[in-house]
Amino acid sequence: MIELPYSLVIEATQEPDYFGFFSPDLEGFTGIGHSIEDCLYKAKWGMKEHVGLLRKQGLPVPPEDPDPKITVQNARDAAMT
Repeated sequence: MIELPYSLVIEATQEPDYFGFFSPDLEGFTGIGHSIEDCLYKAKWGMKEHVGLLRKQGLPVPPEDPDPKITVQNARDAAMT
């Protein structure tokens, strides 16, 4: 069972122990981890903190995704985007 309130994209880099992650559903939410499992752990708690900060600042909070997805992909080259 996915224990995340929003979908998550984890991007592998050329470094074997460095991954970036973000949520396409939660604007401004990003992070880094040293493994896929580390990213999942950090995302779970980071999303809660991010939503709490949005509420505290009176900013809109997107509705939770009832069917969140986790995508693991290679990081995109900045020159390609």
